[in-house]
Amino acid sequence: MAARSTPLSIASDKQRLDKWLWFARIVKTRHQAVELIAGGHVRVDGRRIEVPAKLVGPGAVLTIALERHVRVLRITGLAARRGSADAAQTLFADLAAEGSKPAAI
Repeated sequence: MAARSTPLSIASDKQRLDKWLWFARIVKTRHQAVELIAGGHVRVDGRRIEVPAKLVGPGAVLTIALERHVRVLRITGLAARRGSADAAQTLFADLAAEGSKPAAI
């Protein structure tokens, strides 16, 4: 069977923050996601989160303080499992990258 990412197919449109960070390949392991959140390095819609079980869904804006830089991401999708890097990139929009583009005249 070919490996592919499948959309989350549960009744809820929410997912645990630690799982989402791992599925979206922001961190390499789920344990790293838990440590990042518990350390206070993740904000959801501007609020500092310290509980890995916090539920997040599409539209939420995450501010993540990584070791060498800060990422600002909008969640655009959820996943049922960790998939390929290409599939992971469909789960978020990088708002910092959008803000660095020059304005069209």
